[in-house]
Amino acid sequence: MNDTSYELLTIFVDGGFMMYPLVLCSLAALGVILAKAWTLRIAHRDSQHLLEDIEALGTEGELQKAIDRAHETRGPVAAILLTGLKRLSENQQGKDIQKAIKTTGTLELDFLERGLVVLATIANVAPMLGFLGTVIGMIAAFDAIEAAGQVEPALVASGIKIALITTAAGLTIAIPVNIAYNYFVTRIDALIADMELGSQAVLEMIWRAQDSVSARRNG
Repeated sequence: MNDTSYELLTIFVDGGFMMYPLVLCSLAALGVILAKAWTLRIAHRDSQHLLEDIEALGTEGELQKAIDRAHETRGPVAAILLTGLKRLSENQQGKDIQKAIKTTGTLELDFLERGLVVLATIANVAPMLGFLGTVIGMIAAFDAIEAAGQVEPALVASGIKIALITTAAGLTIAIPVNIAYNYFVTRIDALIADMELGSQAVLEMIWRAQDSVSARRNG
């Protein structure tokens, strides 16, 4: 390692006390990103296959098998399907089933979006903390000039170093966090579309069941 290279600990020390909140922001963001990535991976997994299976089972009139299939699968799509199918098996009214599906969808969406506020906040706050460190560094540099009564590079080097390090740290944190936030929003939007398809699948099963009952009555 040459003399111009910095180790992470050296950068942390040279950045001044503003590095502490920046490090806390990075750790919090990392924790949320890992948790959210795992949650959305589980939520997305097998959702498309589940919808296809439920549609096929519904067409065949295998309501209990459809309930078991939804029960075996994790994720918001499975939760919505399970809610609707259980109530359908209990012969509840269509409006009651739609209301239950809507309530479940709202709860699942709230769970999916949990943590996004933290990422958005960190993406906005981290650069501001970095710029605050920049201001503090420049104040320190001018204080050194004022105390010495003259301008020399060595006097302002420490303050400028603080300014640059904190700015770089803030942007280094904010950029990947912002990318992760937008990626998660896109994944959640895709899940919302799957949830709507799941709701539609249950409603179609209700309509088919009602048509079957009407046909038997008329027959």
